[in-house]
Amino acid sequence: MRPTAIALAAVLVSQAANGAYAADERYQLEKSDHGYIRMDTQTGGMSICEEQGGQLVCKLAADERDAYQAQIEHLENAVKALEKRVTALERNLPAVQVPALPSEEEFEKGMNYMERFFRRFMGIVKDLEKDENKPEGTPQQQSPGQETPLMPNKA
Repeated sequence: MRPTAIALAAVLVSQAANGAYAADERYQLEKSDHGYIRMDTQTGGMSICEEQGGQLVCKLAADERDAYQAQIEHLENAVKALEKRVTALERNLPAVQVPALPSEEEFEKGMNYMERFFRRFMGIVKDLEKDENKPEGTPQQQSPGQETPLMPNKA
């Protein structure tokens, strides 16, 4: 088990070293008459670099700058088109009307419905409480409007 763990660790360390090496090798610098040219080996992009104040300062090559500028212009046009669309949609929205408060008559009608509901509900609750408090042998009282269950004759 231990040799397997050591072998696995060795493989991981070597892969990490290869990854670091690959990252170091991504850019290649070439000396030119005016400074350096940096090439990205992964994308093929090129930058012109100059030494300024002890640091290497790189600027995009003309081709890349044109591509970035074209992308920026495309995005600006897309934003303008979206802004126009939003403006048009906002103009076409119907005015939102705030609902008015109910009239006194409508309010009273609603309160009467609620009162009837709660009175009927409380009546049901009281009937249930009465049924729970009755001893088991006592027959239940029949509420008005209830029919008596039909019992078969034992003959």
